[in-house]
Amino acid sequence: MRLYLSEGSAQGLKVLAAAGASGARVRLERVPPDGRVVPFLTHPRVPALHLDSGTFLFSPNAICQYFFLLAGKEPNDLTNQWLEWEATELQPAVSTALYCHLVQGKKGGEVLEAIRKTLTYIDQSLTSKATPYLAGEAESVADIVLWATLFPVLRDEFCLPDELEALRSWFQTMNLSEPCRSAAASVLTPKGAQEFKAYLQKQPGPSLHWEKPAANEPEEEELAERSLSEEEIAAAAEAWARGPAALPERWQPASPVLPVEGRRNVLITSALPYVNNVPHLGNIIGCVLSADVFARYCRLRNWNTLYVCGTDEYGTATETKALEEGLTPQQICDKYNAIHAQIYRWFDVSFDYFGRTTTAHQTTIAQDIFQRLLERDMLLTDTVDQLRCERCQRFLADRFVEGTCPFCNYEEARGDQCDKCGKLINAVELKKPQCKVCKDSPVVKSSQHLFLDLPKLEGSLEKWLEQSWATGDWTANSRFITRSWIRDGLKPRCITRDLKWGTPVPLDGFRDKVFYVWFDAPIGYLSITANYTDQWERWWKNPQQVQLYNFMAKDNVPFHSVVFPCTLLGAEDNYTLVNHLVATEYLNYEDGKFSKSRGVGVFGDMAQDTGIPADIWRFYLLFLRPEGQDSAFSWTDLMLKNNSELLNNLGNFVNRAGMFVCKFFGGRVPAMELGTDDKRLLAHVTLELRQYNQLLEKVRYVPGAEGHRWAGSGPAQLRSAWWGGAEWPAPRGPVLV
Repeated sequence: MRLYLSEGSAQGLKVLAAAGASGARVRLERVPPDGRVVPFLTHPRVPALHLDSGTFLFSPNAICQYFFLLAGKEPNDLTNQWLEWEATELQPAVSTALYCHLVQGKKGGEVLEAIRKTLTYIDQSLTSKATPYLAGEAESVADIVLWATLFPVLRDEFCLPDELEALRSWFQTMNLSEPCRSAAASVLTPKGAQEFKAYLQKQPGPSLHWEKPAANEPEEEELAERSLSEEEIAAAAEAWARGPAALPERWQPASPVLPVEGRRNVLITSALPYVNNVPHLGNIIGCVLSADVFARYCRLRNWNTLYVCGTDEYGTATETKALEEGLTPQQICDKYNAIHAQIYRWFDVSFDYFGRTTTAHQTTIAQDIFQRLLERDMLLTDTVDQLRCERCQRFLADRFVEGTCPFCNYEEARGDQCDKCGKLINAVELKKPQCKVCKDSPVVKSSQHLFLDLPKLEGSLEKWLEQSWATGDWTANSRFITRSWIRDGLKPRCITRDLKWGTPVPLDGFRDKVFYVWFDAPIGYLSITANYTDQWERWWKNPQQVQLYNFMAKDNVPFHSVVFPCTLLGAEDNYTLVNHLVATEYLNYEDGKFSKSRGVGVFGDMAQDTGIPADIWRFYLLFLRPEGQDSAFSWTDLMLKNNSELLNNLGNFVNRAGMFVCKFFGGRVPAMELGTDDKRLLAHVTLELRQYNQLLEKVRYVPGAEGHRWAGSGPAQLRSAWWGGAEWPAPRGPVLV
């Protein structure tokens, strides 16, 4: 095995100490901080372990675990929990403290503030368990990892507060161990923690760990333990006594699902994925999976629910993909629509209907909306400067051209939008534009186009937004993006393109053009519903009875909150407009971004090929869901979350309950008699469920998902309820199970 380390990297401490503690034999090689050791990563990652089999391990914690496994030291549940906590809580805090001290020159309490909470947590854990080490009586990989993370901060001028006695004792014990002493001597020079300064200066500055991240909703007080009224306790006990028979019957809507008078009618859409590629995990959690979870919740609440989606098949993305693969645009659509549908089936997404936009209904409905806009004088004609490739003899709309973004200088910006900064672009604004097909530099030429008169519709839009924001649940980022669009006044928006593949424009002088994809694509929600039922207007022209939820990533917001609503408002046909716009931030991949064009990330078909069940992927993606800020997929974290949250917490909770009922009650749950404490517990569970419902009704999954952590305390509660001896007290048995 070959271990690659970089000078000044604090992560090198833990892998060297783990190698020493486990007796692992490795060849050590020093590389510069920007050295690319792992060939398939887009950014440098050290330390890295190159196994004799050719496999790379580039997560420091995974390397440490591997060394201990080689020595026959299997991690237990508690060890895995400590490793997860170190990666998600302790590392960011210590990185902030080091950066503030070494790079920014801050001193004393201001730096200590970044790690105070984590230090207290370790001290309290050691005190409560009364063991010399984190996971028991013997040193484990968790001790090595946490010691190495804390060592650069605590060995210099920082000292532990007097009240952290258990932490001080543990830290001193680790400092005296030979593997830790050798690792520290190998990594650090007499400069101490200053050794890390040069390395840290080359890294991006961390956000202040003690600052709260931006949230999509106004901050709410956490549900604290509070006193229960006698009425709440009695109501919970009474509900329990009534049993399952008192529950409402499961609502079974007719087929097709249509709005029902007097019921809550929920229409759910997820942004239509482009048909030109395989969806990656960021696409799946940002739109499809987020909407699926809400659709399932709505059905469990007995709400009359319709969830539709489909592939967005028109536009330059399809034409360019067809050229790449030597197929016709229709063949590309047929191929990738089937791939998308299969991937979503594997992820168990519960669409009521999954369709596509290349249908007769799409043409009919889009052209009808266009005619209504035309009749109401909501369209303008203007000449547009466009890029034209003389070699290919075509105008280079949208994805037919790439160049440098005029705003952020990203070198692979498209002709309609920059993937890096998210800003919308006119193709002629690109620096150094190139035809994506032949790579020639295009020339600027003029062409007549149609525009949606957004300034004329601005008043109607603002009036509608005021009502929708007052009564609906829009995420904070969707409100912010919408406000930024209308803040400086709306401008006419071009709705046509010089292309062949798209919905034809039914107007003389423009019949050689098609509708722009962002005028045409949202109409796909309507046409897909029309392919599901010929009574589609009962959903889409029924704002009095229907609540519409749109799910998407934040880059799609302006088209759904400004352009499409203006289109429907201008058509004046009583259309159902979005009541709740739910937008996520971005899910990144490891230390970079997902990229379809470069094949970076985990794609839907790859997830299936791993052999990891779909439900584990669903759980992890929802755990990571970027509700209030960007998050990142990590293979190491996927393993940790599966082992700690599903296997340790939920799995142990279920399995141990089953074990107890089999061992002590012959496999049958005996009759249950509620005591006073049981009734109070039921009342607390009722409060928890009430908050859970409030969160999910607002489509806030991440706080709602924390409910599964109740399972983690289940085994401990079972153990604490043990009364001694070989038998469980019969009256308490069913309560515990």
